[in-house]
Amino acid sequence: MKTLLIGEYREGKLLDSTYELLGFAGQLGAETAMLLVGSETQLPSYGGTLYLADAASCGEYNPDLHKKLILDAVQKENPDYIVFLHSSYGWDLAPRVAAALRVAQLSEVIALADGGFEVGCCNAKMRRTVKPAAGRAVVTIQAGAFPALQPGGIPLLQKLSAAGTAALEFIGYEAAEKKDVDLGKAEIIVSAGRGIGKKDNVSMIQALAKALGGELGASRPVVDAGWVEHSHQVGTTGQTVSPKLYVACGISGAIQHLAGMKKADFIIAINKDKDAPIGEIADVLVVADLMQFVPALTAKLAKQ
Repeated sequence: MKTLLIGEYREGKLLDSTYELLGFAGQLGAETAMLLVGSETQLPSYGGTLYLADAASCGEYNPDLHKKLILDAVQKENPDYIVFLHSSYGWDLAPRVAAALRVAQLSEVIALADGGFEVGCCNAKMRRTVKPAAGRAVVTIQAGAFPALQPGGIPLLQKLSAAGTAALEFIGYEAAEKKDVDLGKAEIIVSAGRGIGKKDNVSMIQALAKALGGELGASRPVVDAGWVEHSHQVGTTGQTVSPKLYVACGISGAIQHLAGMKKADFIIAINKDKDAPIGEIADVLVVADLMQFVPALTAKLAKQ
């Protein structure tokens, strides 16, 4: 089995998330080759074949030219899977490549299971396992779902080029709207999950965050319910955070939420379910009724 991994390069830099593609391929047990539209000054730490096109001439993003480059590499490598990150780059290019190759596309893969690929469904509340009917497929993987893997080594470069005009012109990047809470800079985050029960209980989680000198975070169900503003949401559709301490209150551990916070230095999860998925990554799992435990912990901290 062979994979062609499509790396990402933005504003003159190789994105670290590119190494998650190698983590996916490692779990799949597949051979790898990689394609990158970037620069020789920013090469991945990877000892395999790297098809490299110059971003200065091809553009950091040009869908028509980049698709041609990928199809050229596909012809040379004959991979079983062409793998993108589930990013704005991958969202746009993956279906173009799948349509050109007339193969299936599997979007936002979060895990491997039973010889197939796990993807979310029902607004990420459930998972299903799918397999392509044909031998080849285009795949996008969810950010943070697979561990970043840096195998080391110096790439074996194969230069690629593409010429032609494009129907779209890439103008540049636009900074995201500034959030009223920048959780990305917070050293301590205390997050509320569906397990807090109702909006009135958000204040209890806020009190614990204040006692710890941290910020309030939230899972997507809490934000969708209107209990907390979206600027506090942690996860793939919110903010990706890496605090020194992350306290998850009543959060079961959906993969989208874990992807946004699992890089925290120390994770404490408070959940009445001892088998909650978040327990697999938590440094400490407190199995308790958070309605009793959180106020008791807050009161204890207040006395310090």
